Amino acid sequence: MNIVRKPKVRIATTSLAGCFGCHMSFLDIDERLIDLLELVEFDRSPLTDIKACGPCDIGIIEGGVCNAENVHVLRAFREQCTTLVALGACAINGGLPAQRNHLELATLLQEVYTTRPGLAHGGIPNDPELPLPLDKVHPLHEVVKIDHFIPGCPPSADVIWTFLTDLLAGRKPSLDRRTIHFD
Repeated sequence: MNIVRKPKVRIATTSLAGCFGCHMSFLDIDERLIDLLELVEFDRSPLTDIKACGPCDIGIIEGGVCNAENVHVLRAFREQCTTLVALGACAINGGLPAQRNHLELATLLQEVYTTRPGLAHGGIPNDPELPLPLDKVHPLHEVVKIDHFIPGCPPSADVIWTFLTDLLAGRKPSLDRRTIHFD
């Protein structure tokens, strides 16, 4: 007897301008990741160390968009993912990196690189290997279409688990507001 197995859902994750705290919460799912592996296979993620994303059913992305490289990564990631999930405050509204948005970029760079103690002879980095900073930090939805949002800073492992299991079961993900926090 041939048993036809349903293909596993492919999930990829990536991070832009943020602290990687949302990925840490994702990894805090702990042993439930083993249960998740019964339903999914991971493409690009901290679990696989794959650097490029292939076609995926679900993409999970944390962090805001603060430089030209972030824009490129986000657009390429969106193209590979059928469903894209913005994870955490930085992805949804720019988070802490967006605290610089009330400052002019030139003023900010001047202050950080040339006027701080110990940098008296420093200069603003100007190397073609460095991504060009944007004038403002942007949430993901200002650059690409986002299908779902998981708020929090960071969202807890339980919130991420509930969201993913709902999505994988074909249910509309629903988050209890009492479980969302900004630490």
